Amino acid sequence: MVNSMDKKIFLIAGTEDGRKLAECLLGRGFDVTASVVSDYGRKLLETCAGVKINDKPLDRNDLEKILRAGNFSVVVDASHPYAQNVSANAVSAAQAAQIPYVRYERAEVAFDYEKIFHVDGYEAAALKASEFGKNIFLTTGSRNLKIFVDLLKDCNLTVRVLPTADVLAQCEALGLTPKQIVAMQGAFSVELNAALFRHAGAEVIVTKNSGQIGGADTKLAAAKLLNLPVVMIDRPKIFYPNLAATFDDVLKFLEEIK
Repeated sequence: MVNSMDKKIFLIAGTEDGRKLAECLLGRGFDVTASVVSDYGRKLLETCAGVKINDKPLDRNDLEKILRAGNFSVVVDASHPYAQNVSANAVSAAQAAQIPYVRYERAEVAFDYEKIFHVDGYEAAALKASEFGKNIFLTTGSRNLKIFVDLLKDCNLTVRVLPTADVLAQCEALGLTPKQIVAMQGAFSVELNAALFRHAGAEVIVTKNSGQIGGADTKLAAAKLLNLPVVMIDRPKIFYPNLAATFDDVLKFLEEIK
């Protein structure tokens, strides 16, 4: 059994599996403080009885100060697989505060489809997508929309984003019209994905491998059903001092640290 009584955890969360991991750790008796950067992330965590929530944005130095001042035992990083800066800051701050760090990384989706084209970043994704047609369907979230809008001025973009006021205001500020915005929260079935792709007249899908919990499997299945090319932005390549693929792996790590 994990001796949880003397372990105080700083959990970097904000995703659905971050919330589930918080519930798992709380259920084992750990003292958990979870950090999020959005109202949506906070609302996910507010259902977890007993969790302490930090919703203030933290840069690398802020995080180190909190870790030191709070006498935390360990950093558990369950941020989004593509939150490269968040993870890099967490690794650095944990090392500076001299406490252990473990990364929980949700599994990627393995999918057999010859029309998946892998790229390393958002700019490369925009340029690759433009090779397949003018009607481009983006399922990459809202944080990097400006890159696509700037690089694909001659294309017709359809963007699928969370239906929050902040995100919709961002889309409007970028010049996107209501016709170009699909404001919905997943998960999405294969059938719904396919219907949305058809409705938009999509000629290519741009996505990320956010794992099954991020809906990558049903997006790819819908694209294959419609014989549409997929531009896949690969996960950032980050060195993690410790990596866990399951909640049990996280618990095992916590059990082994002093």
